[in-house]
Amino acid sequence: MKAAMLRSVLKRSCSTTVPSASHVMRRGFSSESSPERKVAVLGAAGGIGQPLALLMKLNPLVSKLSLYDIAGTPGVAADISHINTRSEVAGFMGEDQLGQALEGSDIVIIPAGVPRKPGMTRDDLFNINAGIVKSLCTAISKYCPNALVNMISNPVNSTVPIAAEIFKKAGTYDEKKLFGVTTLDVVRAKTFYAGKAKVNVAGVNVPVVGGHAGITILPLFSQATPRANLADEEIKALTKRTQDGGTEVVEAKAGKGSATLSMAYAGAIFADACLKGLNGVPDVVECSFVQSTVTELPFFASKVRLGKNGVEEVLGLGLLSDYEQQGLEALKPELKSSIEKGIKFANQS
Repeated sequence: MKAAMLRSVLKRSCSTTVPSASHVMRRGFSSESSPERKVAVLGAAGGIGQPLALLMKLNPLVSKLSLYDIAGTPGVAADISHINTRSEVAGFMGEDQLGQALEGSDIVIIPAGVPRKPGMTRDDLFNINAGIVKSLCTAISKYCPNALVNMISNPVNSTVPIAAEIFKKAGTYDEKKLFGVTTLDVVRAKTFYAGKAKVNVAGVNVPVVGGHAGITILPLFSQATPRANLADEEIKALTKRTQDGGTEVVEAKAGKGSATLSMAYAGAIFADACLKGLNGVPDVVECSFVQSTVTELPFFASKVRLGKNGVEEVLGLGLLSDYEQQGLEALKPELKSSIEKGIKFANQS
């Protein structure tokens, strides 16, 4: 596949931005037309990390791409560095090189940790990934405390609160700069809705709020555009499929992986939105799991306006249907528990 075709994937943003995509994605994007931006990917040799690193290499807003993992990164970095796009690529391996990987980063994307496998519970995932996230965030607070942090490592409902507590302990916490990446929920909701409504997916927008696991994922199909007259049962089925999207892929891969490719795409889309915000592009709006007062919960996913400081504004939920209102109330106890679990882990260990 030609490089230009590969780069075009980033044009299909799930943001509500209306940039001149053909301009920002054109070949030969120079440093004169965009600020220098360093992006670090932690877990870059993994199942999500490798395709995510590839997609970030294709993003013309990135000038330096730093790839870190505990093993295998030099090979990934060497491979990706041969791609003829703007960014300079460097690979770092092992804890002793983590600081060097992070220094000067504008955005740190964290897909590190283990993926979900068939039969694996969220507790299983938590027990492994929580410690990894804690260690990485401790390093971030030391080496690039002002970076925007895009958390992909699951369970996001707990790892984002862990990160917040680690940053608080280090005295570097800025709620405007910590994001749980829930973009894959939006990507799935758009895809499934477009298929059912028989509309062009490129023009579809569906806000997804709540959290990033199971019933805490609440797609607001009543606010989807373009409007489609779908029956209540169809909306319920779309909601359930969006909530179970990860399980659908895990089962389809039959023990040989999770939703690595679609997650990498979603992570690249969200990072692109963050870069545009940092660069002053107006009206960049994405759904993300952030510190929030939209509900009584301390963290919540909703539409967020991105800007030069990260979060410019956390937007409200808007008008919900009765079904969505019920879903909102139903998700709160589970999301509250996941948040508290993350906070407890960060403060006890």
